[in-house]
Amino acid sequence: MTSQALIVVLSPTIVEVGADLGASVSAVGQARSISAAVAVIASVIVLRRVDAVGVPRLGAVGALVAIGASSLLSLSPGLAMFLSGHVLVGIGIALLLSAGFAGVAAFPPERRAWAMGYVAGANALAWVAVNPVVGIVTDLVSWRLAHAAPAALAVACLLSLRRAGSGGNVTIPPRLSALFAHRSARRWIVTELIAYGAWTGLLTFIGAFFVEELEVGESTVGWLLALGAAAYFVASTRIGALTDRWPRRRMIAGAAILMAGLAVFQFQVMGVVPATLIFVAIGSSAGVRTPASSGLGLEQLPGHPGAMMAARTAATQLGYLVGAVMGGVVIAVWGYAALGIALALGLTLSASLILLVRDPLEERARS
Repeated sequence: MTSQALIVVLSPTIVEVGADLGASVSAVGQARSISAAVAVIASVIVLRRVDAVGVPRLGAVGALVAIGASSLLSLSPGLAMFLSGHVLVGIGIALLLSAGFAGVAAFPPERRAWAMGYVAGANALAWVAVNPVVGIVTDLVSWRLAHAAPAALAVACLLSLRRAGSGGNVTIPPRLSALFAHRSARRWIVTELIAYGAWTGLLTFIGAFFVEELEVGESTVGWLLALGAAAYFVASTRIGALTDRWPRRRMIAGAAILMAGLAVFQFQVMGVVPATLIFVAIGSSAGVRTPASSGLGLEQLPGHPGAMMAARTAATQLGYLVGAVMGGVVIAVWGYAALGIALALGLTLSASLILLVRDPLEERARS
């Protein structure tokens, strides 16, 4: 939740930040690009160290960085310091996300799907719980005080990590080249990058679609998007029961195909109610695909769950950049309907590739 709060806090405050610092909304929006790019680089650096350092220590450092970043942003006198502060935001995201997902490896294999569902669901829960609070604080007091929300979650993260175990011993950390030399791990990373690029491309522009095409007020859009996030959380926390009934790779592929079909209609429906229902359905499907795929990635390199989850962080943050840039180009040239088709193609490709990834859980079940 802390890692996502660092991302979420920008959306409700971006207009006020621009007005206070004398900058345009587009200039302030570059903060997200900076944090995403830094998160990708930091994740690659962390990849060789996360398993050796341990989840509690990595998470604690990430929480301290998050507190420092929130403090720096709230005190920014100008745009330059505000953008510079998002370097720390990117580092905090990389450390917290990698530690959070890698910590699932401490659970016994039969409980990992359940744990992964709650870890993935916590990302969506930040959009439901943090977004409205940040918006209210920004309206009533200041955008600067709104940064206390991710800082408070970071403090809670520190307190919870005091009771976390080390997770056991690991072997020598792999190099990045060795990770990509592993065929199944490489396929999973590419699949996650494509799927997350499409998913975040939808998240980036769905709000603008509601405002520009369906003429919905911005405050109302915030609550509509929260419904999708809530659906994601509900689905992800039920993933444990689904993995007991269905082969994991087919479940991931099926959820991606469903998301692809719904994405085509998402940007062609001209009614607020049906568009909202479709978005909620996409959120539910993503709530199945994301934790199931993360659990599959966790087991690609035995003994190196942290390295795989650091690679996941890099892939997801790179997906933010690719999805936002490509989605913006598609909308500018061909419009929202074409965006839905482009996202559907990406999700369909990811569904095809995930079937080529090796699943140790299925292999153990067969044996």
